[in-house]
Amino acid sequence: MRTKARFPALDARAPHYESFYIKAVSPEGGRALWLRHTIHQRPGHEATASLWLTYFDAAADGPRAGKVTVSAARLAFPPDAYISVADAVLAPGSARGTLTDPSFPASWDLRFTDAAEPLRHLPYERMYTAPLPRTKLLSPHPSARFDGELRLGDEVIEVAGWRGMVGHNWGAEHAERWVWLHAAGLNGNDGDYFDVAAGRIRIGPFTTPWIANGMIVLGGEAYRLGGLGHIYGTVVEAKPGECEFALPGKGVNVRGRVAAPLKDFVAWVYAGPKGPEHHTLNCSIADIELKVERPGRRHARIEMAGAAAYELGTRETDHGVPLQPYPDG
Repeated sequence: MRTKARFPALDARAPHYESFYIKAVSPEGGRALWLRHTIHQRPGHEATASLWLTYFDAAADGPRAGKVTVSAARLAFPPDAYISVADAVLAPGSARGTLTDPSFPASWDLRFTDAAEPLRHLPYERMYTAPLPRTKLLSPHPSARFDGELRLGDEVIEVAGWRGMVGHNWGAEHAERWVWLHAAGLNGNDGDYFDVAAGRIRIGPFTTPWIANGMIVLGGEAYRLGGLGHIYGTVVEAKPGECEFALPGKGVNVRGRVAAPLKDFVAWVYAGPKGPEHHTLNCSIADIELKVERPGRRHARIEMAGAAAYELGTRETDHGVPLQPYPDG
């Protein structure tokens, strides 16, 4: 077990959200699955759990998506699995389940492997137990390969050698604004990946600059990106459909761009356990360009079409992406 759910150890009525999620992209790009298993608990209320599924296809008019929310009675944490929601189980090496949304019935039976080490985005272990940051995240399987079957209504999609990841985040409050970027199999190399989260955090009346944390693995060499020591030089220019960035790290500097047509994004409501809602825009089939600079070494350039995840969390509602008709929390 590369991670475990934090919810069972909390006080019964503590504010909390938690998510275990899968992103998997077809080898040729342009098709992807984004699957989330989530917990949401407002102060003084019983927890709820949800399954969220989005299927992206660049050849279609837009993503197809569905969501089901159940009571805490249908939430479980089996000893050999990360989480179970409404009989859908995510475990090390497998994900199986059914989405019973009548407008988008789906089921999946997936297996995955990952030779990469888990990625803990936060640089210090104590940050995972400290009050700040209020959002904790890690990628227990940052460079996974998926096989199996996905069913969307009567359509059967073979999942063979799809590259992606399994992620885990939790906390008592969402960042004021955030970005998540991910690409696996950089330039076709198994085990090479790019996985970065960046956020602006509200502290009282103030909002911090962008703080990024993550890693790029290139040619089997791992380079940590961002952190508190690299706030100066971190640039994130994020808007619906596109993000340009500069991410300094130890012995490395990564500059790049990720983009996709707005039609290929899905928009969801993410409710904060204690307060306002965010809109979350996600495209798991975005194009990505990276320029990796390492002192004394030749620059590396990476271009991948239809294979990257770009997620933007924002309070803005005029982003131009149709909002999925599901409440949260």
